[in-house]
Amino acid sequence: MAKDSSERIKEFWAELPRADEDFLGSIRDWKNVQIALEEDVIWLKGFTDEQAVSPEIQQLPDFLLYELREGLLFRKNALVPSKKVRTALLWTPIDKALRLTFPPSNQNFFGIDEKVEVRLKPSEEEQPAAALLSSITEIKDTIIALPKFKLENLDWIVMNEKALFLGMPLLSLPGKTFWAKDGHLLPTGFDFEFKNLSSLLQRKYNAGQDQWILWNEEGSVLSINKNDFRKLSVSSFRLTEKAKEWN
Repeated sequence: MAKDSSERIKEFWAELPRADEDFLGSIRDWKNVQIALEEDVIWLKGFTDEQAVSPEIQQLPDFLLYELREGLLFRKNALVPSKKVRTALLWTPIDKALRLTFPPSNQNFFGIDEKVEVRLKPSEEEQPAAALLSSITEIKDTIIALPKFKLENLDWIVMNEKALFLGMPLLSLPGKTFWAKDGHLLPTGFDFEFKNLSSLLQRKYNAGQDQWILWNEEGSVLSINKNDFRKLSVSSFRLTEKAKEWN
């Protein structure tokens, strides 16, 4: 009996103008994808079914996705092939072949020549909270009454009228919680629209891993030097309160 063609494994190819190479940064961590160069075109293959319909793919400009059938390349749902498969191409895993570059965005220190806008979106994946941002006015009476053992595993920094606590377990205080990802502190319940961007942004803008990059839900960021954090204790909190009174 002939095998049902609907059960065959699909093989996807894609092409992109070489001028748009920087946009591939969002999928650079897809190690199963291979890349080859041909004049002014970048060829890619090896996408999974899930990757072929992912938001990362759909938002790439001038990106053409094909399905390989018997040596011919078909666009999605097309009955007629668009072109023959390319031969004599030199294929390399995308994470090894692609330059680690990222088009600057308008997120504070990311620059102003915008090509890709970095956005956060709600995520259904639960992540443990690693940081807490609280109003000092709301928590000062609670902090000074806490026993030492509840504070000793935490670091903190003051930012205007707020305190950012870092470490686990966090204190049960009012405020906004964040989770840690590749040097970023993201609001709990949110992740990058393109998940693979986190490591790219970290490598490009925080290569020394000496900063925390704090995000809010709207996509604004604040860079915080890790050396500016100090150990949390009742005495350090009282001294900070005194210093604020003197200023």
